Amino acid sequence: MASRVFPFRLSSHVIDNLIRWENLEEDPFFHLLIPTLKMLEERHREALKKACLSGDESIISTVVKTIQADLNPHPAGQMTLNTPDEEDNLNGVQHKYPETVLLFPSAGQTCHAYCTYCFRWAQFIGDSDLRFAQNEAEYFFSYLREHEEITDILVTGGDPMVMKTKMLQKYLEPFCDSEFLPHINTIRFGSRALTFWPKRFTENEDSDKLLALFSRLISAGRHVAFMAHIGHPRELESPIFKKAVKRIQNTGAVIRSQAPLIAGFNDSADLWIQKWILEVNLGIVPYYMFIARDTGAQDYFKVSLSDAVDIFQEAMSNVTGLARTVRGPSMSCTPGKVSVDGTSVINGVKVFVLRFLQCREPELVGRPFFAKFDEHVAWFDEFEPIDGQELPWDSNGRLKLPSPLLRDE
Repeated sequence: MASRVFPFRLSSHVIDNLIRWENLEEDPFFHLLIPTLKMLEERHREALKKACLSGDESIISTVVKTIQADLNPHPAGQMTLNTPDEEDNLNGVQHKYPETVLLFPSAGQTCHAYCTYCFRWAQFIGDSDLRFAQNEAEYFFSYLREHEEITDILVTGGDPMVMKTKMLQKYLEPFCDSEFLPHINTIRFGSRALTFWPKRFTENEDSDKLLALFSRLISAGRHVAFMAHIGHPRELESPIFKKAVKRIQNTGAVIRSQAPLIAGFNDSADLWIQKWILEVNLGIVPYYMFIARDTGAQDYFKVSLSDAVDIFQEAMSNVTGLARTVRGPSMSCTPGKVSVDGTSVINGVKVFVLRFLQCREPELVGRPFFAKFDEHVAWFDEFEPIDGQELPWDSNGRLKLPSPLLRDE
């Protein structure tokens, strides 16, 4: 029944290499990838059970859509704050930060397997009103011409690596010419394919074409960054994964790893230590530890910020400097990327030490601020300000302007 609400898909690589079928109760990947009713609140479980017992598909569909709407399908202002003004022609483009634009190619809005915590789950449920998808490349190029402050393109989804190379070329081939939109320095790919379908980079002619595209982009002076979603050391073990890593690196592309901290999956410092050490040994740059976003089954998967800080700090203290490129624990929330740098005491009060790693208001980036410590807080909108200071956002997560954090009065 839960798969009526949460999208469900598994690749053969996941089935054969990641899930340990002999011990499903304890298996982290079964926990990660198989939707269960435990992931729903009790009121949603009861409504879904009642609808399914009725056997009436129209009733079931109505209840499912109601539940999905309650699960905050597009968090962090994606549908309202990130969308360019030219929305009719740029449904698959988000411009959240001045220098970075996200591209959602229409053919890349699925994945090889679906993580049940994924904040992009609304892309996969068949509701066109909730789906970002860019069909026309020329409208995207026109937007880039008009916004020379943009230096970075993040090709995302879904997963752009589900696309055939000829479909990716529609959006990226022009950048193989160094004279085309020269203000674009970096092209990133956000992908789970490296661990969920590594054959994408190792087999058949289309894999060679994809890697050749990476090489041409780099020859044209673009930096290619492969943002690999890797959440558990088991994902790094298979020979085909290691072969895929080397093939990508041989093009000159840099692989960076990022993943959220998920209860029951990787909420252990030992697992992050193992993962970061293995990544460094493979030439992968550890990049982000995220906090699971406030969408979907967040209550089921969430880790408190207090526990996240403890896990992060213990893991960081047990790896070499080469692995300490990781940033986090970080929340990608409405105001920007907020890092929980640790805890401290101010005037006898324990506080979280916070910092914007990225922000809709660039002047706030890097400036520390504080919130009252609470061991149960799991998301930015639960913070309380300390006496004599304000948080830099209002109750809706909108940045306050002017702000005492932003300018000296």
